[in-house]
Amino acid sequence: MQDYQREFIEFMVASGVLTFGDFVTKSGRRTPFFINTGNYRTGEQARRLGEFYAQAMVARFGADFDVLFGPAYKGIPLAVGAAIALASCHGREVAYCFNRKEAKDHGEGGALVGHKLRDGERVLIVEDVITAGTSIRETVPLLQAAARIRLAGLLVGVDRMEKGTGERSALQEVQEAYGMPACAIVTLADVVEHLHNRPLDGRVVLDDALKARIDAYRALYGA
Repeated sequence: MQDYQREFIEFMVASGVLTFGDFVTKSGRRTPFFINTGNYRTGEQARRLGEFYAQAMVARFGADFDVLFGPAYKGIPLAVGAAIALASCHGREVAYCFNRKEAKDHGEGGALVGHKLRDGERVLIVEDVITAGTSIRETVPLLQAAARIRLAGLLVGVDRMEKGTGERSALQEVQEAYGMPACAIVTLADVVEHLHNRPLDGRVVLDDALKARIDAYRALYGA
């Protein structure tokens, strides 16, 4: 792992975004860990979050993208924050857009807000976490309906490393289905490696007992 990835993991814990306990995922799976990006709530957190995403974009995709797309709702601040960080920290001006959840029947209408996609543009999709890949399968048709764009890739904050619709991970399925690179800032394996028995602010958030629960969860649902 790179330093920024370790910092990102600790940042999620400090922000109350990465938590451990007993939760139920949207798919109905009982899980000992949960990632809720809805808990980011301050300007400083938004600034740092955008910088983490921008750093990962530069590291993983270089300059091979023109537009950031953030699926509503949680992808919206990610795309905006990353675009700001790319401009302020990396000297790169990149457009962004996002979709509406509700149909608009006045003004210009349309499903997308922000940059108007043009033929040939390379669009990088930005998401918070991927479990089954459902939102990506909803997102791609929206982008392809707007213009003859090229899918530059998908970047998520955390890869839970779970099975998608089959035996492969959701990221692998998305990559194969759409012929684009798909990656995460960190994976669940990175999280466990970095946090296991490591004190953060004087306490261990991932001890042996919790690691055993995560291992058991991965044995059931891991790709």
